[in-house]
Amino acid sequence: MRPTHLLAAAIALALAALPARAADLFIDNARVHTAGPQGTLARGDVLVRDGLIAAVGAELAAPAGVPRIDAQGQPLTPGLFAGLTALGLMEINAERTTVHNVFGMPIQHEQDGETRWRPEFDVMPAFNPRSSVIPVNRKEGLTFSALTPAALQEGSFVTGQGGVVRLHGGWDSELDGGETLYIDLRNTGTSGGSRASQYMLLEQAIREARPAPSPMMMAALPSHGLLTPGGRDALARFLRGGRVVFFVDRAVDILHVLRLSERHGFRPVIAGATGAWQVAPQLAASGATVIVDPLQNLPMTFDQLDARLDNAALLRQAGVRVAISQFDDLGTHNARKIRQLAGNAVANGMAWEDALKAITAEPARAFGVADRVGSIEVGKRADLVLWNGDPLDVTTTATAVFMDGRNKPLVSRQTLLRDRYMGPPGPMPRQYPQATPPAAR
Repeated sequence: MRPTHLLAAAIALALAALPARAADLFIDNARVHTAGPQGTLARGDVLVRDGLIAAVGAELAAPAGVPRIDAQGQPLTPGLFAGLTALGLMEINAERTTVHNVFGMPIQHEQDGETRWRPEFDVMPAFNPRSSVIPVNRKEGLTFSALTPAALQEGSFVTGQGGVVRLHGGWDSELDGGETLYIDLRNTGTSGGSRASQYMLLEQAIREARPAPSPMMMAALPSHGLLTPGGRDALARFLRGGRVVFFVDRAVDILHVLRLSERHGFRPVIAGATGAWQVAPQLAASGATVIVDPLQNLPMTFDQLDARLDNAALLRQAGVRVAISQFDDLGTHNARKIRQLAGNAVANGMAWEDALKAITAEPARAFGVADRVGSIEVGKRADLVLWNGDPLDVTTTATAVFMDGRNKPLVSRQTLLRDRYMGPPGPMPRQYPQATPPAAR
């Protein structure tokens, strides 16, 4: 048996000995990547008490009675960010009844027939923490995600609201403070084909949402504008310092979004941003977080003509806060590949520590939950992952995932099916069934 297998077996035995509901834990002798002010501890220890991180340092004393795991030098990271996803909101893309992050029915006013925007659409009530897609990703080290409405509201590029959830499978998965409005400015088809009309309509919606100076003036507002009364209330909440994710790619659109956010009080997060490297100084000055896909190197649209693999590295070198996510339709089911994206950013010039923060601490900060998740710091939830190699290497796997200090079994629907149908051991690898020799003639 190879050394890595021996190490994995030793840790597996130690994990099996943990009490089923243990929330106290001592991880000894790990390479601790805190993604926080302490940086990386080559030989570090982490003490967990009541599901929270109680101490982080070198040569800590293991308290009596606390279960101990000897990491034997394995890397330990915070639980990873799954990205902007619909985890828990969809099961099978092709089966419409299992997809709940879209609002496909436009609301039309009876008098003028115009379509209403629905910023009040919120995907959070549809989240299912027991969804079968969650363990698939959690066993890969993903422990929290920003739930995102799809850009499918007919006639509107204000797609709705989402929040932040932990992927521990409990009914208390939603994290307070993660409320976010999503606006997708990449498709001008929702505004008559004109990019200028997008900004015109957005300004109109903002005017409708602003509180009127008096109740009489509020009552006099037209009932046939872009927004329903509920939509006005929803958008108004984000005009007072609310977080808004803007999907834009072109550098000029990024600058428009920064100016619009400054005028109206939004806290902008820029997503997509294939041309962001061109306006890195302005982004750094704004303090906005930019969420990029480091695998994006070829344009899928004309808006993405400036895509390049070192976008994340160039932004970070300019002082921009960078987070990482996928943005395509399969991003939810491929969320577990987030480490590949971060590793690709490193391969194209991003510092390793910055890439790790881009899938841990930076998204936690951007979405308002950094006081609880995203780094290994005292007082935060003990969402931790042990790895059998470099966490940003695609050949590495998680040997243990802890949430609130509790060991989460590395089991999913796929592993159960694999174990159920995999053939017996033989001279060939088990995943390849041995061919039956042709019958003699």
